[in-house]
Amino acid sequence: MTATKVVAFGGGHGLSASLRALRRCAPELDLDITAVVTVGDDGGSSGRLRAARGGLPPGDLRQALVALAGDHPTTRRSARLFQHRFARTGADVVATPAGVAVGAGVGGTPAADGPATRGGTSTGVFASTGNGDGPGGCADGLDGHAVGNLVLFGLMELLGDPVVALEHAGTMLGTVGRVLPMSCEPVGIEAQVRGVDPTRPDEVRTVRGQHQVAVTTGRVEALRLTPAAPVACPQAVTAIRDADWLIFGPGSWYTSVLPHLLVPGLAEAVVASPARRLVTLNLSAEKETQGLSAAGHLAALRRYLPELVADCVLADDRVVTDPESLARAAESLGARLVLAPVAVADGSPRHDPAALGAALVPVLGAAR
Repeated sequence: MTATKVVAFGGGHGLSASLRALRRCAPELDLDITAVVTVGDDGGSSGRLRAARGGLPPGDLRQALVALAGDHPTTRRSARLFQHRFARTGADVVATPAGVAVGAGVGGTPAADGPATRGGTSTGVFASTGNGDGPGGCADGLDGHAVGNLVLFGLMELLGDPVVALEHAGTMLGTVGRVLPMSCEPVGIEAQVRGVDPTRPDEVRTVRGQHQVAVTTGRVEALRLTPAAPVACPQAVTAIRDADWLIFGPGSWYTSVLPHLLVPGLAEAVVASPARRLVTLNLSAEKETQGLSAAGHLAALRRYLPELVADCVLADDRVVTDPESLARAAESLGARLVLAPVAVADGSPRHDPAALGAALVPVLGAAR
């Protein structure tokens, strides 16, 4: 039987949740998984590495690799190592997996990739994100870096090709699938945002940088990349061309999902691909999408790629307040709406990989 080729687009925690879900249903459906990852991150450990040495920001790539890591005890241990983040040294702080808080009240130590500069600290590759003052701990050059970020950055420098570097890292982690960058060069993300200054709610300003766009308090009205037409990763274009399914979302819509549609080579490949297309909606609005309805998320896809059509829109039945209007929005893309419980049971706005995987099985396994 021929494997079903799936390409998932995104970055950060949203793409990670999607990949973990795909991994769960991969044996039942015989999936061949490729992740195409945004390369616009300029915050935290990734931002410091990018600012100091150039090259692709590794954080979102690392998250995707770890999500696809194999189940052998050795590869699981390697995945935990990739997520291990160095914290300030001291009795009250311990190093933790990336994305987990590192002790309350520790000055400037990020729990996950945040802004590349904090309170005037240096953005050097081994510059501390803390001030090293006081009895609470002593900052050093590794402070805030995830081990996997350093490994990926080293592999990219050593091998001179980010795709080859990611393949090598995938071998280290025994990944069930492949991780590719959307472009082999880093990009910048810029947005025209209305109401950044609450005292001037109608003023539109340019907000520059992935992190600043992600945390903006205004309403994003337009999005662009710098350079305006980055070259698509050739292997990603090939994967899209050969895919059976293309999956968009969940994830930060303006900074993780839509940037792929602004890469001309990827956009052209998506439109030309014979693959079916699935859009997985988020469970709640983020800062960058405050005021944007679920239907508005779908409209944004069409705005940045007018030729885009979809086959299925997947949303959580417990958070959709107006299923009829969302179904109409899905139909505007040519898609049907599928409602299923895909969130974690504690009520927080996070996708449960097991529940999401269960919802994906009948969708991806349906006959054409």
